[in-house]
Formats: sequence, structure tokens, C-alpha cells
Amino acid sequence: MRAVIQRVKSSSVTIDEEMIASIGFGLNVLLGIKEDDTEADMDYLIGKILNLRIFDDQDGKMNESVQDVGGEILLLSQFTLYGDCRKGRRPSYFRSGPVNLAQEKYHLFVEKFKKATSLSVQTGVFQADMAVSLVNDGPVTILLDSEKMF
Repeated sequence: MRAVIQRVKSSSVTIDEEMIASIGFGLNVLLGIKEDDTEADMDYLIGKILNLRIFDDQDGKMNESVQDVGGEILLLSQFTLYGDCRKGRRPSYFRSGPVNLAQEKYHLFVEKFKKATSLSVQTGVFQADMAVSLVNDGPVTILLDSEKMF
């Protein structure tokens, strides 16, 4: 399981010109799922995302988590995080989970994430053609991969 975490001043998702989710200050999280991801992968990423100290403290040092600052979170599925570009010019997505399995795991991830925090958590729509707008803060962008948890 992979996640791209972006510290944002705001972020929103629009589908067919209708805004379906929006947050203010917090994190925009793109989540890639592969077939053999487990609940352990989910728990690892949830813990990391909620506790990453990537927000400034009163001294201007990145020393606070999204929970410490009371931020909001926008979670979006993003199968292209498993795009393999080593051969040819078109990415291969063979490591991305099959759609039905990935959707099931995405919804479980969202459910577990919401249970793990009292923060506002918004989501996109799985497999929808989404227009994502954000104002990156910093910019601060972090890549997490549960395969690298140890």
C-alpha cells in the first residue's frame, strides 16, 4: 500500500462539475492499493499519516502532526501510484489490485481511518474521474510505502 501525503492549505474534489468533498488546512492523501495488501499495511499507513510531524510548531519547526494541529484529511484512491515505468513509455499497472478487491480494501481503509481519529475525514469516489484541486502548503509532500515498514 502506498500513500502520497501532501500538506495543504485547502483541497477539494469535483466530479462532473459538482464539488463532492473539500477540506481546509490539513492533508491530501492519495492511496494506492495492491492485491496482497493486508490490514497490517492499512494500520501502518494510518498510524504514520495521523502521526507524521510535518506541521510547524510555534517555533516554525516541523514538529506537529495533523492531529496536533486539528487539521482535516481528504483521502483519495489513486491506482496510478503503482504505475511501473521501467519498460517502454506507457506505465504498467500490473501491481495495482483488481478493481473489486481494491475497492473493498479502499473502503475498509477509510472506515479504519475514520475510527482512528476524531478529525474531519473526507473522501473522493472510488474509480471516478475526479478533478482534484489543492493549495500545497510548503510544499510538503511525503511518500509512504507499507512494503518499507521495517
